Amino acid sequence: MSKNDVAVKFKEVSFEYSWDKVILNEASFSLRKGSKFTLMGQNGAGKSTLLNIITGYLQPNDGKIYLNSGMTIAYAKQVIPQDQLDLTLREFFENCFSEKFYDIDRKIEDILKIVNLRADYDKKIRLFSGGQQARLLMASALIQNPDLLILDEPTNNLDQEGIDHLTGFLMNYEKTCIVISHDANFLNCFTDGVLYLDIFTKKIHQYVGDYYTVVTEIEEQIEKDKRKNAQYEKEILANKEKANFFANKGGKMRLVARKMRLKAQEMEVSKVNVRREDQAIRDFDIPIQEGLSGEVINISSLTVMKNHKPTEKKVRVSLNKNRHLLLSGPNGIGKTTLLESLANGKAKDAQISEGIKIGYYRQDFSNLDFESTVFDTLLEAMTEKKEERLRSVAAGFLLTREMVYSKIVALSEGQKGLVAFARLMLEEPGLLILDEPTNHINFRHLPVIAKALDNYKGAMILVSHTPEFVEQIRIDETLDLAN
Repeated sequence: MSKNDVAVKFKEVSFEYSWDKVILNEASFSLRKGSKFTLMGQNGAGKSTLLNIITGYLQPNDGKIYLNSGMTIAYAKQVIPQDQLDLTLREFFENCFSEKFYDIDRKIEDILKIVNLRADYDKKIRLFSGGQQARLLMASALIQNPDLLILDEPTNNLDQEGIDHLTGFLMNYEKTCIVISHDANFLNCFTDGVLYLDIFTKKIHQYVGDYYTVVTEIEEQIEKDKRKNAQYEKEILANKEKANFFANKGGKMRLVARKMRLKAQEMEVSKVNVRREDQAIRDFDIPIQEGLSGEVINISSLTVMKNHKPTEKKVRVSLNKNRHLLLSGPNGIGKTTLLESLANGKAKDAQISEGIKIGYYRQDFSNLDFESTVFDTLLEAMTEKKEERLRSVAAGFLLTREMVYSKIVALSEGQKGLVAFARLMLEEPGLLILDEPTNHINFRHLPVIAKALDNYKGAMILVSHTPEFVEQIRIDETLDLAN
């Protein structure tokens, strides 16, 4: 690959936030111009940090980074920053440029067509739904027409129509692209290869090929390495046993024993450093509120967005204990607004029985105090403040001792999601409200979470645009807001 063909190149790059929080250790990889790569790695491995190093927002401690001369970069992050939520749509796009554009409305119009979104340019960003904000994030990167497009979990909150639209766009996109996503089907449509950030070795492994081929190749290599190590272990044990046998014989046999021990040591060194795959969270159950019985919630009408105008809709929804409702409909119709109003008790025509405890999983985690520690966040949710139980639950969600004393704001989005589930488990709610609970979550955790929701014995209202996830959960009724 000639120098002019390279878009991004890392050569033995190291980065650490502190001595005990190393992200990269002499990591190397190279991306060709026009290629589309997936960035993979365990939650908290540092994927977003790596992207911030590429953009120049963070500087490496050591090593060299080469970016093609004059290359422009646009980075669509997982969520819109809190300090931009009160901007109007027009101001949001103006912020994408260092210079003022007098024809910005025309640029906005063109880019919104690409992401298939109609919107009022004077509407504040926080008033858009999660799915609409996901489209705006994508549009904010595309409007810059970058040479390198970086997308961090772009399918989060998108309905199927939005995912299909994004997939078609990326398949025809001719510039360099790096994508973080847990959506295997989405990735397989356009990816040329995978960059795997190993949370244990702090290295980056590069693979070429479509997504499923690469994942299969990784799994086959891991099995091959395990078999090789098993053979070494067998031979090491045999040599140690022989060494002990000959050592007891005395005389010249001790020299043979020494050689046997040296051979065993050489084999220990030769063992392959097998990549440890992402660890799944432990199986868990969300206990229900003690004494729960009778009707939990009754909804007689709700408001949906129709042709960009709020419209009241008569419904008949009654959920008792052990009843699960799926709330469906396209982006922007009002699902998140409805769930929020139910969770804070402000839904006009919804009656929640007195004394019902509500467990609310919000897609942007804004119901968590970001300046609070994980420990305090979980402790607050407990009726009986038992530290031993808190630590046991935290460990089950892979929240290490170090993480437990970190502030929520310092966690990755995936780790915030695990804190939110740990909190639900400790709250023991009678009514569970979940808004896109698969967002940001490592795909290895999803079957465990689906099983817990399937087993939940309280009343549950779920919004999810991930069919494979919903299929694993018992749904007693579906309310489609579009019909």
